[in-house]
Amino acid sequence: MIKEASNQFKVQLMCSLLSVSASGYYAWLNRKPSRQAEKNLELTKKIKALFDEEKSRAGAPRITKRLHQQGVHVGKQRVARVMRQQGWRAKASKKFKATTNSNHQLPVAPNLLQQNLCLGQSLKIIYSNI
Repeated sequence: MIKEASNQFKVQLMCSLLSVSASGYYAWLNRKPSRQAEKNLELTKKIKALFDEEKSRAGAPRITKRLHQQGVHVGKQRVARVMRQQGWRAKASKKFKATTNSNHQLPVAPNLLQQNLCLGQSLKIIYSNI
């Protein structure tokens, strides 16, 4: 917030309004990321690679299992937390629904044309189901 507005207002003024010391703000601004933050960034990259490889179908349990297979020991809750922070949610795969059932004893419509169509006779037989 202070960094974005620093070209319009003095940093000292903004720090005093927000009850933050200027030296504390500059120390925070120039601080290196912690080891945990670096590990989380590395873990996020690995999770993203696996998530994309699974076409967004893998959740935290499956990704955790795959990370264990790769030698990365991390808990399911941590993977779930990283995925939640990044906004990644697994899509449920849709079940296959059979649209045709050929195992029935219902009568089949008779073939009235008997497939006797000659090539020179276009539009001679027109069929409609009204």
